[in-house]
Amino acid sequence: MFYWSLKTLLSEPIRLIASAMAVAVSFVLVIFFSSVFEGESNQMVAYLEKMDADVWVMQKGVSNMHMASSMVWDWKAGRIEQIKGVKAVSAILYLNGPVNIGGKDWFSYIIGVSPEYSHAGPWSVIQGKSLPDTGEVVIPDVISRLTGVQIGENVILIDRPLRVVGLSRGTFSMASSVVFVSREDLGDLLEAGDQYSYIMVYADPDVTAQHLIERIEDEVDKVNALSNGEFIESDRQLALQMGAEIISMMTILGTIMATLIVAFTAYSVIARKKQELAIAKALGFGNGQIYMAVLYQSVAITLLGLFLAMGCAFTLLAWLPSVIPQIILTVGFNQFIPLVVVSLPVAIMASLAAAYTVTRLDPMIVFSGQ
Repeated sequence: MFYWSLKTLLSEPIRLIASAMAVAVSFVLVIFFSSVFEGESNQMVAYLEKMDADVWVMQKGVSNMHMASSMVWDWKAGRIEQIKGVKAVSAILYLNGPVNIGGKDWFSYIIGVSPEYSHAGPWSVIQGKSLPDTGEVVIPDVISRLTGVQIGENVILIDRPLRVVGLSRGTFSMASSVVFVSREDLGDLLEAGDQYSYIMVYADPDVTAQHLIERIEDEVDKVNALSNGEFIESDRQLALQMGAEIISMMTILGTIMATLIVAFTAYSVIARKKQELAIAKALGFGNGQIYMAVLYQSVAITLLGLFLAMGCAFTLLAWLPSVIPQIILTVGFNQFIPLVVVSLPVAIMASLAAAYTVTRLDPMIVFSGQ
């Protein structure tokens, strides 16, 4: 029956490809939404990951950056730097809000950087300066491409015009991009010239983050200290709750739709071969053999659709951001595992349901023409 299953599949190549393509298109749709979800989830915490601090220090009661407000006196950065086990510190002033670029408001992480802590600035600049001075700003290259705003032109932060002096790479997100200004400008706007929002702490090689957290909270009042991993995870969870849940829901709905398409395709393929299966039963093949033949075909079509979807995902989807830069996609093999786990059992059950009607037939009906 395995030979028969393979032979009948290959005898109608156009129908086989059409069935596999129907499955593949549904899979690609799911992978697209999953890739957007993964890409946005990673991009939302890109700044925190690129800073690669061992410990983040912020105002007491604050545990994240997204949609948060934190103010810490600037002298505390110097005090933390003197703590045993601290190799270095870096600090930023921070605001989460809109920046008007090209006549449109772009919701952004606004990072106020000072010259002594230049490490906290953009990690990749494709054009212009990396560290803005007073009256200057570094914006994402994607926003520059979308709006046409170039170096030398102005953007508006609250009510203050700032001149674009640099374009940074890897700082754009549909939910929240990263814009860099001088600490002096942001401090003036927030009336917080003698404060920082977040202090990044880098430990000596033989000091753990947990030991450093205990020392900081012991020696510096009214601050909260978190390890890099804890801070990133806390920020990611809040950002996802507020911005990416809709993408997650679309991924779930896409998976349900893909499952229905797989079920319909598997059932239709087997239903079209109902007469052939009935003849096989009349010729003496048992029900078990018929079920196995159906199983081979449904698995083959589903896997072929999966391989076509993988090829499309790693070519078309990987190429898409170069044409539509505002879309951030992260495609990985791990995204296909849930599809396999869900779709294969559904395809098998749908095809076996079609085969069940064949096993209930009286073999003589096939030859009697009834």
